[in-house]
Amino acid sequence: MNRSSRRCNAGLAAVCLALAATVLAVPAGAATVHFQKESLQAYEGELRHGEVHAVTFHPGTTTGHLHISLNNGGHMTVSYAASEQAKLVAAARAANTRVQVATVKAKKVAPVKHKLRYIAGGILIVVILVVLVVLLIGRRRAVADEGRAPPGESAAS
Repeated sequence: MNRSSRRCNAGLAAVCLALAATVLAVPAGAATVHFQKESLQAYEGELRHGEVHAVTFHPGTTTGHLHISLNNGGHMTVSYAASEQAKLVAAARAANTRVQVATVKAKKVAPVKHKLRYIAGGILIVVILVVLVVLLIGRRRAVADEGRAPPGESAAS
């Protein structure tokens, strides 16, 4: 291999590496949507002028918020009182925008499995009973051995 082909291969490898890094970085940044806060009056003005592409309502107990997608690619978020939701949905549908009302899915609570707790409790009780029996038998043997030995003599002599 001569020097010119090595330089060409090194340059081509550097260009491919830079292109691969760019391709991997662009979708990650494009996937995130940043919503900018906006007032309700500004949203209604945009709705009247036909600048709104889609609206998603996220209701809450007292206040909710809606996510707005604009025709120019911008994304806004607006807080509203929960009592105004029906009026806002009707206004958005009248302006021929795509309307979606998000619902919160209730998470399923897994049932508590008491069976394992009962097994662990049973094993603990059995272990405690075994330890008590071993201590009781050892104590009785010690008392019985002291009664057999003469009082002045020790077991070592």
